[in-house]
Amino acid sequence: MHITKHKLSFYIFIVGHLQNIFMEHGLYLIGAAILRYLGEQVPLIYCLETEPQQGEEEQKVEQRLLYPLECFLFGEDPCVGLQKLQQYNSSSSAQQCGRVFKEGETVYSCRDCAIDPTCVLCIECFQKSVHKSHRYKMHASAGGGFCDCGDLEAWKSGPCCSQHDPGTSPFKELLTDHLAQMLFHLLLRYMTDMLVWKETYELSEELKVQEDTYFCVLYNDEHHSYDHVIYTLQRALACDQNQAQIYTALIDKEGRKAVKRGTLSSCQQAKDNIRHNSEHIIQIPLRVEILHTAIMAHQTFALRLGAWFQKIIGYLVGLREVFCQVALEPAADNNQLCLISRLMLHDAKLYKGARKVVHELIFSSLLMDTEFKRQFAMKFTEHYKQLQEDFISDDHQRNISITALSVQIFTVPTLARQLIEEGSVIKVIIDTVMDMMMEHLDSNNRFQFQGHNPDKFFRVQVIFHDLRYILISKPSVWTETLRVKFLEGLRIFLHFLCCMQGMEEVKRQLGQHVEVEPEWEAGLTLQMQLRHILAMFQDWCSSDERVLLLAFQECHRALMSCTNQPFRSEPTDSYMCKQILHARPYKVSEEPVSIHLPISRLLAGLYVLLCQTGAIQYLPDFVDPLNFTELAEQPLRCVVLAAQVCADMWRRNGLSLVSQVYYYQDVKCRDEMFDKDVIMLQIAASKMDPNHFLMLVLLRFELFDIFNDNCSSKDQVILKQWNRLTEEMLYLIIIIAGERYVPGISHVTKEEVTMREVIHLLCIEPMAHSSLVKSLPENVRILTVISKVAIFKKPGVSGHGLYELKKECLEEFNPFFYHYSRPQHSKAEEAQKKRRTQEGSDKALRPPVPPPFCPAFSNIVYLLCCDIFIHILKRIFQKAAEDRSNRWTEPMIQRALHLVGQALLEEKTQLEGSSTEEVTFDFSLKAQKGLSHNASVSLRCLKCVVSVQSVQDKEKAERKRKAEAAKAHRQKIMAQMSAMQKNFIESNKMLYDNVPEMKSTLCVCSFRMDVDESRVAVGPQQGICSTDWEAQICILCQEEQEVQAQAPAMVLTACVQRSTVLTQNRGKTLSPKGTYPLFMPPDLAVGTHTGSCGHVMHATCWQKYFEAVQNTTRNRLHADLIIDLENGEYMCPLCKSLCNTVIPLIPVEPNTVSLIQIDLCVCVITDNNSEKAADEATALFDESQAEFRSILSFGVQESITEMLGVCANTVHRVGLQTAPNDLCPYVPVMSWNTCAYTIQATDNMLQEEGKPLFGSLQNRQLSGLKALVQFSAAQRLKSSQAVIQKHFADMLAVLVPVPNVENTPSILEVDFFHLLVGLDLSIPALYQEAAVDLQPSAVSSAYNHLYLLHLLTMAHMLQVLLASHGKHTHTLPESDGDEAQAAAELFSIVSQHTDRAGVTGFCVEGVKRGVLPFLRCAALFFNCLTGVPPPEELSGTTESPESQLHLLCSYLSLPSNLFQLFQDHRDVVTTLIKRISHLVFRYPHKRNRLIDLPEDYSVLLNQASHFKCPNSSDDERKHPTLCLLCGVMLCAQSPCCQEQLNGEEVGACTAHAAICGAGVGMFLRVRECEIVLMASKTRGSPYPAPYLDDYGETDPQLGRGNPLHLCPERYRKLLHMWQQHCVLEEIARSLEVLNVMFPFEWQML
Repeated sequence: MHITKHKLSFYIFIVGHLQNIFMEHGLYLIGAAILRYLGEQVPLIYCLETEPQQGEEEQKVEQRLLYPLECFLFGEDPCVGLQKLQQYNSSSSAQQCGRVFKEGETVYSCRDCAIDPTCVLCIECFQKSVHKSHRYKMHASAGGGFCDCGDLEAWKSGPCCSQHDPGTSPFKELLTDHLAQMLFHLLLRYMTDMLVWKETYELSEELKVQEDTYFCVLYNDEHHSYDHVIYTLQRALACDQNQAQIYTALIDKEGRKAVKRGTLSSCQQAKDNIRHNSEHIIQIPLRVEILHTAIMAHQTFALRLGAWFQKIIGYLVGLREVFCQVALEPAADNNQLCLISRLMLHDAKLYKGARKVVHELIFSSLLMDTEFKRQFAMKFTEHYKQLQEDFISDDHQRNISITALSVQIFTVPTLARQLIEEGSVIKVIIDTVMDMMMEHLDSNNRFQFQGHNPDKFFRVQVIFHDLRYILISKPSVWTETLRVKFLEGLRIFLHFLCCMQGMEEVKRQLGQHVEVEPEWEAGLTLQMQLRHILAMFQDWCSSDERVLLLAFQECHRALMSCTNQPFRSEPTDSYMCKQILHARPYKVSEEPVSIHLPISRLLAGLYVLLCQTGAIQYLPDFVDPLNFTELAEQPLRCVVLAAQVCADMWRRNGLSLVSQVYYYQDVKCRDEMFDKDVIMLQIAASKMDPNHFLMLVLLRFELFDIFNDNCSSKDQVILKQWNRLTEEMLYLIIIIAGERYVPGISHVTKEEVTMREVIHLLCIEPMAHSSLVKSLPENVRILTVISKVAIFKKPGVSGHGLYELKKECLEEFNPFFYHYSRPQHSKAEEAQKKRRTQEGSDKALRPPVPPPFCPAFSNIVYLLCCDIFIHILKRIFQKAAEDRSNRWTEPMIQRALHLVGQALLEEKTQLEGSSTEEVTFDFSLKAQKGLSHNASVSLRCLKCVVSVQSVQDKEKAERKRKAEAAKAHRQKIMAQMSAMQKNFIESNKMLYDNVPEMKSTLCVCSFRMDVDESRVAVGPQQGICSTDWEAQICILCQEEQEVQAQAPAMVLTACVQRSTVLTQNRGKTLSPKGTYPLFMPPDLAVGTHTGSCGHVMHATCWQKYFEAVQNTTRNRLHADLIIDLENGEYMCPLCKSLCNTVIPLIPVEPNTVSLIQIDLCVCVITDNNSEKAADEATALFDESQAEFRSILSFGVQESITEMLGVCANTVHRVGLQTAPNDLCPYVPVMSWNTCAYTIQATDNMLQEEGKPLFGSLQNRQLSGLKALVQFSAAQRLKSSQAVIQKHFADMLAVLVPVPNVENTPSILEVDFFHLLVGLDLSIPALYQEAAVDLQPSAVSSAYNHLYLLHLLTMAHMLQVLLASHGKHTHTLPESDGDEAQAAAELFSIVSQHTDRAGVTGFCVEGVKRGVLPFLRCAALFFNCLTGVPPPEELSGTTESPESQLHLLCSYLSLPSNLFQLFQDHRDVVTTLIKRISHLVFRYPHKRNRLIDLPEDYSVLLNQASHFKCPNSSDDERKHPTLCLLCGVMLCAQSPCCQEQLNGEEVGACTAHAAICGAGVGMFLRVRECEIVLMASKTRGSPYPAPYLDDYGETDPQLGRGNPLHLCPERYRKLLHMWQQHCVLEEIARSLEVLNVMFPFEWQML
């Protein structure tokens, strides 16, 4: 900002005058003067028009308002004052970072050092902190928080980064405290008054203006969609759609926008129109206000003051303290609130932009100082209820609500305890929730959520987060006040839980299915929210013995006060085995039952803590003797309900109950639901008589009469239900007696509990780290135990790392582990049996040895030896021994035997630990007595159990025996056949020696053998061609057929696409306006690639299939995202590769005599007396006369010709991005170009992968190349003779002068391999005449290919040589070898004809290296064209470039000394050299790769954090996206960077891909850690990023937040996908699998 000396002197004079006024007359006059000044200047700067100029406004504000205020504050030039402040601040500032996070910004938390997960660092502080080397977590911020760097209470160690190291920052009295306080008070009050403005308010006298102009202001809300607002504005303001869209975008971004400026009446009319039109769309009208222009101006300046305050208080700690005092000081009028309270309470009425400014101001001031943070927290707690009520009625998200600040306050441990003691914050929070949910209470004072408002209910749940924040750190020292206040909060919390106890009861539906599914999600969602809070309350209680006892007392009292689920009848006596149970009758299948029992479960948790801490001995002093039968009643009902649902007894109650039972036992809820119910049953079992407890269990499972032989039925459904209930009842007994891994129930640690959970999960199958974490409760940490029980196996190129269980841990496997679901139980049992079978060990899954119970729970074991238990086992075994198989099941017997095993283990343990006389566990004795009379029954039972398994084992063994016998029989037969062959050869050996010899025949045969062995593809020495196709099988009709001229046409699936894989000039585009496409530039900017999956079909079969695909695909949802029907796309019927055309298989007649002709021709010429040779030559030429004609002239079926046109048109249309046009002269040219480019891309891929030129391609790639070359060769026969001849002449003119051809490019401006393919495939057209379809003979073709190859090789060598000038400084070798001499002569000629006199030498080896890719591509081309096999050495990877060059020259009939070509054709050299230009590219071309990525992903995140959008200066969330092809960072998914592409608005990535990758793009979305593949404007798909965490897993969206490191193998896989042109195919397959329901607008990325 430029301030003249004259203005500066004037400002300082005014400031001095104002300060004098302040000293003489005090606050009132100076305040009035400043307000008058603001009243004059602000309306002259802001809101002078509807569309203000932001830059001009900001400049005026700085000059006229903010600069004078700073002069007044410092008493001098602000620059001078700041320099003085920097002298005092240079040693450092003891302050927090306080950086406010934007939505989507990456933040870091340390798993080792953070006090809780809410403690985070910004990326700058993280990079400079010690936590970078710790186990950190990264994730995207929801916005609204700030960096905790420097907060000593947030970190166990390393609280400060190097930039915020603690130090001293003395507050120097550079200015008067009272002056700063006065100015801050005045401006903050002014800002507050403007922001809390209402339409009914009037401006003060100092701010009033005479102008009578108004604004109609439209505010943002979350009820109306974009389209609704746009429609409303168009109707109400008569504006066009573009203007309405601009207004709507600004309203959504800032929260409000002035849409009309004018008189009061005109604005009122606009307001009425907007509200009226919005009501037609939705019942709630849009919020519209009419504001005076002066008010609008002052409100705008008030927001600017907020940013100015942040800047000023950031200069000095003292200024910040003054501001905080002003913000928190009580108003002069006691009835008024302090300024910060006014802003907080008005927050819900502020628009989005104002909220952000206020919140950031609070962050940078009040929350930066411990004392002021405490005072602000007290104010926040005081207004907490009102703030939450406003948030509930608000429609904006929580991240822009003042209530989101609770995480910054409540998570500070010392502050949380102060708020509990002084502000009763627990009571305040729970009272707030209770008041919000009063409307959901029914007549029984229990919650009922039927018909609730989901949005409001969601907002109420957010309040529970604050309770979690308060309880996140338990106290290490308790004060009496803290005890009192905590227990007060606990009582309020228990009152809330009383409303949940027994809520949403269900009753079994009989007769017909329930008509309306009852509401259940709300109750379970509430349970999930309370899950952590219940655990935290228990954790707090466990830290103080007295608090624990008093909490148990309060919880027991609350449970006894609950009136839910009362018994409806008096107690009765039940008899079994001479045992009597006095209990109230209750049937779960007939009475109402609820799954929600939070108080019972909390009581169970507290009881275990009493046992764990030893405080259980004092319990009688606090509560009366407990009735454990009553305590166990309701948890037992829940378990029975789950069992009956499993037995299909509640089918008519619908899916709602099934879902509740699922979550009851699921990992998300089980620790505070199912697990606590089991604990309560274990508590009851330890205190009740074991016989009575089991009788109670039988009663509630409704199996008492069955086991008492008082009930029978023939109904198969009922019998099935009884069997299922019996299984579940036995399973419950197994759990109660065997599940002891709970601290307090047995002497185990939390680490041992976690180890057991992990062991049983890994017994199912090897699992990834993320899968393990998901399968365990959230608060469980496995890092400390996983290495003790499992071995980590790293992932490969795909998949993820897996943990496999160590063998020594397998003995701890319990097949009836209580956290297994039914599918998990089956999988685990099957996996362990399979493992035992492979090891050859016994397949019996015995129960593991459990740890002993604690003394308080030791009586549970007597369940396994009581009379009722023995009776249950006896009845089950009796059922199994009966002939009727419908009265028992195999799982029932398995559970019974498992219980027997548990009992025997317990007895063995007790016998080993004590003498026989001391052992009271007498299962063996009772079992012998109880089962002695039923020995035969028990034996039959065991036989029944084993029979099924033994039969299966016998069947498997028999199948294995038969397979081995068949294998031995086959081997015996093969041995016999081999012996017979050898005997036949030996016995008939003389037959081979009696063959008659004929000299002439032998000569010809030996010549044929030489030809067969010839490995030359070009010229007179060309070997035997073997280009004929093998018999092909149509993948559709499965018919096998030879590729012949008269047979039905066969086609190969193919995909044509534009490519920049080989480009040497990324970003360049090609158009047919210049020499392209006839001449491909040497930079290969954009090519046309044709790939094939190698699958063959009949042309007619393909046409039928394609028509069917078009008909069926049109009816699919979003099918256009997968295949583009208009452009002829389809999926290969077999492999589902994306295709857009077919390549016809051209039938080829092999040249079996062509070289014999050449040899005999030479014989005739050199020996005229050899009549015999002449006769043989004549005969041979007569036999092969057909070879002088086109293969297509034999009457090839029309379908082949039609398929030629289909493929050629597709290549032309895609390659030139033009409409189909059969008559375009460039149709054959594009076919030649795609042939050349595809071969070059194949060679590039082979070199990149380090594979040999021949022998490493897959069959599908070979067949695709061969078909493409043959197809390209046939294009001259499909096109006009004159056109082909014209193309040949134009191409040849690049090399030699051609009459009537001008403006040809130089030899440095073309790619010679494209030219080689074009010339070789078009030269046969020279033999054609208008009326006669002649073709060159095989002899002519051989010499044509040879001479063209020689000529083009020479031209390319010159091209490489000229490109190497100035690049290499190696001189010629001083040897007299032929190569050196020829190279020296060539260099001399080049120097004579070029103006580069300063060049002193060049590198011979450089020329060889430069020409090698051309020769490799030529070898591939002629191999596919002629079918001559290459030398075997070219199929090896060990060949050096020098030996490879020699082999290629031999195969291509080139001299091994390539410079010899210039000796043999001296006359051509001068012609070629004259045709040069100054356009030079290096040879060999560099191989394109994807950009180099950093090893540590945080480096990329750091780059993204510094990314600035080139078209926008706002701080809205951006999506930095990295192009992997060129490395540019783009602003994706943002309207600020949209561009026009072919008349359509597209996103930055789509526009960039069109230039950088010819429509194909690979982008890395940095903040989402996700690759995006793009292939067109409308198609794309996500792909895993090549970054893995330490567990070998990717982390899309940074959901887990683990440190990520680059996986080179996966990145190489991405590179190969791009180089092999498989991006389009990958997208199509991905979309086919995803089955997209809601399409993503890829063009906007």
